[in-house]
Amino acid sequence: MRLVFATNNANKLREVQSLIPNGIKLLSLSDIGCFEDIPETQETIEGNAQQKANYIKSHYGYDCFADDTGLEVISLNNQPGVLSARYAGIHRNSEDNMQLLLNNLKDQTNRNAQFKTVIALNIDQYQYQFTGICQGTITLKKNGNYGFGYDPIFKPLNFNKTFAEMDLNLKNSIGHRGKAIKALVSFLNTSILNK
Repeated sequence: MRLVFATNNANKLREVQSLIPNGIKLLSLSDIGCFEDIPETQETIEGNAQQKANYIKSHYGYDCFADDTGLEVISLNNQPGVLSARYAGIHRNSEDNMQLLLNNLKDQTNRNAQFKTVIALNIDQYQYQFTGICQGTITLKKNGNYGFGYDPIFKPLNFNKTFAEMDLNLKNSIGHRGKAIKALVSFLNTSILNK
């Protein structure tokens, strides 16, 4: 079975490929010749995931899934949220995004936050949705060299290190994307592969 993951993010692709069952061949956007920017114009994480999955299904005809992830910081009214990748501007620079977030939190004592990933799966003319949440706090400074995005400043609940200080296996086992992917994989194994 072939399934398109609607991303050009090599880091995300690597994370997800390590979790997908052997009976599924995962294709990237470049594998199907999709090099255009897929619109992400919705006001919610759920909406963006649906929009991306619908775009691939309608323009390329493949069964596919798309994800959208946001970092929601409680004291900032759940910002950056749906704008996480473009928080400091449309150039999507992780360093600038982290610095802006740390600056916006400098006077805040409540640094509680959560990462939320929503996956929209379009398969067999139906759409399904899977959500993964990882709660934690925003650190005072960057720590670690692994991961990507906000990983150096996000410390998951009950851990004393950031995502960027964890290896991929640990991050996948507790992280938001890992949880959403596990829900997707469980669905694929029970509802699709066992047909």
